[in-house]
Amino acid sequence: MAFWLDSYPNNSLVKKAYEFAKKAHEGQKRQSGESYLTHPLTVAYTVFQWHLDEASVAAALLHDVVEDTSHSLEEIKKTFGEEVAFLVSGLTKLKKLPQPQKIVQQAENIRKFVLAFSKDLRVVIIKLADRLHNLKTLKYLPLEKQKEIAQETIEIYAPLAYRLGMQKLSGELEDLSFPYLYPSQYQWLSQTVKERYAEREAYAKKIKPLVLKTLLEHGIKPLAIDSRAKRYFSLYKKLLRYDMDIEKIYDLVALRIIVKTVEDCYAALGVIHQMWPPLPSRFKDYIARPKPNGYRSLHTTVFSVDNKITEIQIRTQEMHEEDEWGIAAHWAYEQSKSRKTYKKKLSVFANRKDLIWVKQLQNWQQKFTDPEEFLNSLKVDFFKDRIFVITPQNEIIDLPAGATPVDFAYHIHSEIGDQCIGAKVNGKIVPLDYELKSGDLVEILTQKGKKPSASWLAFIKTSVARQHIKKFIQLKKTNINLSPSQNLEFKIVSHPRLGLLKDITEIFSQSKIKIISLNTSPPNQKLKMTMINIKCPFLNKNVLEKLMVKLKNINAVREVSYKFIR
Repeated sequence: MAFWLDSYPNNSLVKKAYEFAKKAHEGQKRQSGESYLTHPLTVAYTVFQWHLDEASVAAALLHDVVEDTSHSLEEIKKTFGEEVAFLVSGLTKLKKLPQPQKIVQQAENIRKFVLAFSKDLRVVIIKLADRLHNLKTLKYLPLEKQKEIAQETIEIYAPLAYRLGMQKLSGELEDLSFPYLYPSQYQWLSQTVKERYAEREAYAKKIKPLVLKTLLEHGIKPLAIDSRAKRYFSLYKKLLRYDMDIEKIYDLVALRIIVKTVEDCYAALGVIHQMWPPLPSRFKDYIARPKPNGYRSLHTTVFSVDNKITEIQIRTQEMHEEDEWGIAAHWAYEQSKSRKTYKKKLSVFANRKDLIWVKQLQNWQQKFTDPEEFLNSLKVDFFKDRIFVITPQNEIIDLPAGATPVDFAYHIHSEIGDQCIGAKVNGKIVPLDYELKSGDLVEILTQKGKKPSASWLAFIKTSVARQHIKKFIQLKKTNINLSPSQNLEFKIVSHPRLGLLKDITEIFSQSKIKIISLNTSPPNQKLKMTMINIKCPFLNKNVLEKLMVKLKNINAVREVSYKFIR
């Protein structure tokens, strides 16, 4: 029996679950040749280390019993109670379907899992512990299975851990999957950065006593100063954005300062900036404005000793624990604070702002009937790399990387998306296909009565926006029977400038398209935009697409849309 089980009395739920699992998995072996019991024991130990309650540890011990032995869920419920049975049920996959229905199988298992953890977050915490151990023993599985599990981890489970604030775990899951998904890239990276890591670690150790001495001189006594090497997969993703130039990666190794209070964080920051000049535009205050997953810390990049660019992170012990374990740390805190029933403790998490997306995910998944569409949209809308943008009301909005102002507008409200005619990012007008970046302040410009444009489908990223636009297009098709007897009306939104109308009419002339009517509205003083409406005869699809491209390329034009009219 594992040593840590001695923490529980003999009549405890955990000891009872251990004996049950031991008997249920008797004679079963893993692909590695080890006794199967080593897996639930390791998963339960991880959950134990995260300081979750007895029901969670018991469920971790029993999580494969219903799926891999002859014991039923009803038996678990009868023996261990409703709470443990619910957790085990949420972790149990559905019965396997035939191979051709693999996507359906995966989609239904993910859907079942989503429904379970939206009711009780302990389901997802135990599942992540389960995935962690499975990845550590992945080498014993067939190559195809290795890649399948690694892919699912990178696309769903690592981002899920990140969104729950479990950033250390998220990085570990990615690093364990990396060599199975991209073996040649992993080998290249590990060989390329090995010396760099060692060099930067040595440099961090060199400046650490200097930082400590200076902080103490200013009356700040840090709890710890250590260095953190950037994880391989995170580094690989960043290198892809920087043309694989490692010289452009400033946080290869970051110095981390842990202090007692939030006041100490800002005081330490001031001391660091007195010691070494900061790099412009590289300071991030995630304490005043935490990331949507709850992450808090100060990040600054400075020119330190020998003028080397170095990233320094400053946080409290509480922030550090949250960064390491995320929602698991919060759960442990609530567990130690209260011994009330688990249903009451769950309400503590239901109202947390950084967990609103869990409820959104529960409602969102009901909209999909096609399994493949559900999985693809899930990966983009909830688990793709995230960016954090800000509304004029100072609210932080979490969007997938590559999202545009149109995605942002539909995220705020469907009417704002439908009526969107432009956007300001950091006070400047940008085109609607502009790719937003973390930290952008976004303001949507709307016009009452405006309808979404089919051309938006070419650049939007979120399924929420896509569904609204497609729904509108479908509605138009059912109401209007398109035929060559109809006319087309173009709406062009542009900044006003001399020669604009001449450039537009020339394109129609060169394309041999007759203009039936042309109307312009005076420039809107608030939006500083002008609207041009052009009516022309019906065009076939190829001609229409070419015309749209030409119109969009005209200087100062920000948006072009069209509709069929009688």
